[in-house]
Amino acid sequence: MSTTLTLNNGVEMPALGFGVFQTPPEESVAAVETALRTGYRHIDTAAAYGNEREVGEAVRRSGLERSELFIETKVWISDYGYDATLHAFDKSAAKLGVDQLDLLILHQPLPTRFDLTVEAYRALGTLLADGKVRAIGVSNFMPEHLEKLLETTSVVPAVNQIELHPYFAQRDVQAVNAEHGIVSQAWSPIGSSPPGRPRRSRSG
Repeated sequence: MSTTLTLNNGVEMPALGFGVFQTPPEESVAAVETALRTGYRHIDTAAAYGNEREVGEAVRRSGLERSELFIETKVWISDYGYDATLHAFDKSAAKLGVDQLDLLILHQPLPTRFDLTVEAYRALGTLLADGKVRAIGVSNFMPEHLEKLLETTSVVPAVNQIELHPYFAQRDVQAVNAEHGIVSQAWSPIGSSPPGRPRRSRSG
C-alpha cells in the first residue's frame, strides 16, 4: 500500500485510505488496529463520526511512528466560522492525540450560510500557515461551491472528497477539480446505493 499521490502543495498522501464512517466507537479501535496491521497508513475520520478518540487510541496502540501515518479528519458544519473552526481543530487534535494533522477538510458546504463556509476555510488556511496541518481541503463541494470558494481564497484546496464509484462518476466535479489541481478523493469508492436509489447526503 505504498502508492502515494502528490497534493498541490507537495505533500505526499497515501492513495489508499481506511475510512471509519458508520464504524461505531466501540468497534473503531479494533477496526483501525487491524487496518494498520494490514498495511494501511492513511486513516480518514471526521468529527461528525464520533470516533476520533478511538482512532487516536488505535494509532497509539499500533506502535507506529507518527511520521509513518497520514491522519485526515473533517470539520462539521456546526463548527463553521473562523474562531469556531480553529477550536474544532483543537478538539479533533486532542481526541486524536496528535499535534499536527496531515489533512483537515470541511465536511460539506453550507449553502445557506456560505459566508461561514468561507470563514471556516480561512481558518484552515491559518492552521496550514501555522504548521498545525500539512494540507487542507473540502468534501462534497460541487463545481458552483468550488468556484465561489476559489473567488475568496488564495489557497486552493488540496483535495475534494466526493462520492465516487462506478455507479456515480461525477465527471463534472472531477473535471473542475482537475482544472484547479485538486485531487478527487473518493468516499464509498466501491459503490453506495444502487443506481436510481437515494444516496446518503453527506460524506463518509
